[in-house]
Amino acid sequence: MFGRFIAKRWALHLARPYVHVVFGARQTGKTTLLRHLLGEVALSLDFSQPRQRSEYLRDPDRLIQACRAMPRRRRASVVLIDEAQNVPAIFDAVQHLYDSDRKRWRFVLCGSTARKLRTTGANLLPGRAMLHHLYPLMVAERPFTAEETCAIHVPAPLPLPATAATAGEPAFPASALIERLTYGELPAVAAVPARDRAAILRSYTTIYLEEELRREALIKAWAPFARFLQLAAAESGRMLNYAKISKDAGVSLPTVKSYYQLLEDMFVGFRVTAFTGSPRKSLLSTERFFFFDVGVRNAAAELALQAAAVRADPGPLFEQWVGIELWKRLQYLGSGKLQYLRSKGGAEVDFIVVRGRRLIPIEVKWTENPTLEDARHLLGFMAEHPQAAPQGYVICRCRQPLALSAKVIALPYSCL
Repeated sequence: MFGRFIAKRWALHLARPYVHVVFGARQTGKTTLLRHLLGEVALSLDFSQPRQRSEYLRDPDRLIQACRAMPRRRRASVVLIDEAQNVPAIFDAVQHLYDSDRKRWRFVLCGSTARKLRTTGANLLPGRAMLHHLYPLMVAERPFTAEETCAIHVPAPLPLPATAATAGEPAFPASALIERLTYGELPAVAAVPARDRAAILRSYTTIYLEEELRREALIKAWAPFARFLQLAAAESGRMLNYAKISKDAGVSLPTVKSYYQLLEDMFVGFRVTAFTGSPRKSLLSTERFFFFDVGVRNAAAELALQAAAVRADPGPLFEQWVGIELWKRLQYLGSGKLQYLRSKGGAEVDFIVVRGRRLIPIEVKWTENPTLEDARHLLGFMAEHPQAAPQGYVICRCRQPLALSAKVIALPYSCL
């Protein structure tokens, strides 16, 4: 069992007498982590299994009957339901049991998509449930190789609580940056031999996504969606251009927008909004869309899953990897948002972390020798926001932290 950043927090929360709803994309390790934390499980259901799913779709009351048949114990009997969204009525059965006796059972419901729950108006147990999310691995969970680890530490732009990093468990195997940019950060990919990673990623996009979409009858024609998926993956990290994707994929504009919403509902993509708090009049307001993992993005874009292919144009992937790392941290921290700035005149800041009144501007550069020129847009932004943005960062491949100016630090990616 490898350590996960969120494990200690989840262990505390899962002990509380509520229904626990856990969301996250497939292969992020939800079930593995929950089984590790929960220990003995009195009843385990997996609604990705056709037979079990069909039984409970026909009769959700089976859960009530099964739970009431359990002997009473001093400790609550744990009921773990995987892919719970496939039987929306199960949430009503859970509510009935929870309301009848809050101490007899402890329900934990997992889901890899919120689409069906949102569209069917399913009961999400308001006032009874604690909501949790799990994401792909972060630097705190998967170290870099010794050659790439910087021995000098300075405050990172978005630090995580050090005491919760890996919950006392071993870290995932160390890996180099190029490996991460090629295969991404899914636990199921990081924990297997390198020779198997490409096959697992391709299966993820061709089998899991198609299976999930077909099962929920969300996509009637697979071929147009497959074209959209490839194009959306290739455009990951860029500003959304619905018209271009619509034309190239051969589907209508409303359909393209619904496809992007579907990726968000399945937790395989997220949006980064444009920063609007600048006095500049020529700012662009279009959102950027990111896949939640660069490895899944590469596989969905049908790129060669080889280090040589990444080295041919590493800059955009490196920027995406940094953005995804910042986004995951913000989700776990539970506060703040990720934005970017770009003007019609060409001025841009790759990422702006907004936390309360604090602004943290970040540039990402594929260089080993950063200069003050790489920070010129950061300096301009900080000059406009002297109180809110006292410190800026250039994330790059330098060997150690460098002060490019009194307000800008160039930070090695391993120190992020």
